[in-house]
Amino acid sequence: MTQLLNRRSILQTTGAGIALTALSGCFSGDENSASTDASGRSEGKQAQPGPLKEMTLGDVNAPIKVVEYASMTCPHCASFHNLTYHALKEKYIDTGKVLFAFREFPLDQLAATVSVLARCAPEDKFFNVIDVFFKTQSKWRSSQNPLAEITEITKQLGFTQQSVEKCLQNQEVIDGINTIRKHGIEVMKVEATPSFYINGKKISGALTIDQFDKEFEGLL
Repeated sequence: MTQLLNRRSILQTTGAGIALTALSGCFSGDENSASTDASGRSEGKQAQPGPLKEMTLGDVNAPIKVVEYASMTCPHCASFHNLTYHALKEKYIDTGKVLFAFREFPLDQLAATVSVLARCAPEDKFFNVIDVFFKTQSKWRSSQNPLAEITEITKQLGFTQQSVEKCLQNQEVIDGINTIRKHGIEVMKVEATPSFYINGKKISGALTIDQFDKEFEGLL
């Protein structure tokens, strides 16, 4: 099953019955471990699928491109973003060595809801929205009324009740995220989140900055 999102299911998101997913869930190993598929290189398949713009940070001419597939409800994805991402950004992205791309891979309707809302934010605020939701993941993910909790967070980020409701009915964004997820399953062979493609080399797991250092050694 690759189709996860639709307007009705997003607007009916609750704390129960959100595990509508084609995969088993987050990365199943230790948060600091990783599995590598050295044969799973896909340099020619990394172009952003579908009509939605590729959300990137860094120099488009950087020698290394890192593509992350992540689900907003995945604890291992939150671990990466809370513990490693900012060090990666400071050391490699901001210095022009890495172009970083974030691709949505929602594992359930709750993750889909947050992904759609992030896309409705001003483009230059996208990564800030992602950052805030990963930092507060344990709060809204475990809430008895997660949609209300998510809405409250988005209001603190500049949304209004009206803009939240309008966003969650934006079929163009919903279809676009479906396309990204479908491409991830069928073309990129994503099997867990987070999954990273470093110049096409697939590595799954919440990588540490030391692991990125090692992977980048022969590429810079």
